[in-house]
Amino acid sequence: MNMHAIEIRHLSKSYKDFTLEDVSLTLPQGCIMGLIGENGAGKSTVIKLILNMIEKDEGTISLFGKDHQDSIHLAKEEIGVVLDEVGLPECLTPIQIGKVMRHVFQHWDDAEYTRYLTTFDLPRHQKFKEFSRGMKMKLGIAIALSHHPKLLILDEATSGLDPVIRDEILDIFNEFTRDETHSILISSHIVSDLEKICDYIAFLHQGKLLLCAEKDMLKAEYCLIHCSAAQLAEIPSDAIQGVKKNIYGAEAIVRRDQVPADMEIHPIDIEQLFIFMAKETDIS
Repeated sequence: MNMHAIEIRHLSKSYKDFTLEDVSLTLPQGCIMGLIGENGAGKSTVIKLILNMIEKDEGTISLFGKDHQDSIHLAKEEIGVVLDEVGLPECLTPIQIGKVMRHVFQHWDDAEYTRYLTTFDLPRHQKFKEFSRGMKMKLGIAIALSHHPKLLILDEATSGLDPVIRDEILDIFNEFTRDETHSILISSHIVSDLEKICDYIAFLHQGKLLLCAEKDMLKAEYCLIHCSAAQLAEIPSDAIQGVKKNIYGAEAIVRRDQVPADMEIHPIDIEQLFIFMAKETDIS
């Protein structure tokens, strides 16, 4: 039976000035899910709740079919984590950090770690405090991958990296999920990165999950149209995911099967879909 790596149901968490509200999503094993949202949308809150770093107010979280609070002792071994701030002792070098990790993880793999240090071109004898943000993220990813986890959880792990190394890391993530027992949850505001590698996309906006669906299904189901206000009025409102109006008429993202046959349609990318949906939510 193919169990889910992560299953979240009706998850909520309130702070004084922010509420994560009724989030439900499922990440099947062997898949990559991209968590998309603007800064402050709730991406890091979701990740911290999954990792049991903060307490939820309501809802359930399952990891590999078990309640995350019951299975959190397994998380250290089975989950590789890279948060937006990589927390490592500043006085240590990558070589010294590897020696520490050997005692932290049962399945630590020195050869794998050395391979990633080479792949990421990281100086082995330079202190962590002297690393740039991009170097710190690369070292965090190297550590996360070197104890053979089943699930990677990555919060803005590609931010601060140049496009070439980002592309290399995305290839590594793709390679990781060739094993059908491996899964990745990755948050990013670099939507183009997520569009390249993700099987599923989850849109968070102001603490609410706008949608969670297969990426290819979203791109097949929705399209972009340019039309007049009168033409837009002919399309059922529940088929419209977002509208931008201007002096020439309107741009709208709509379900393909609801577009009149004589109207020209254009493919969408995931970033367009998110921007249109977020603006529509703010208007409504």
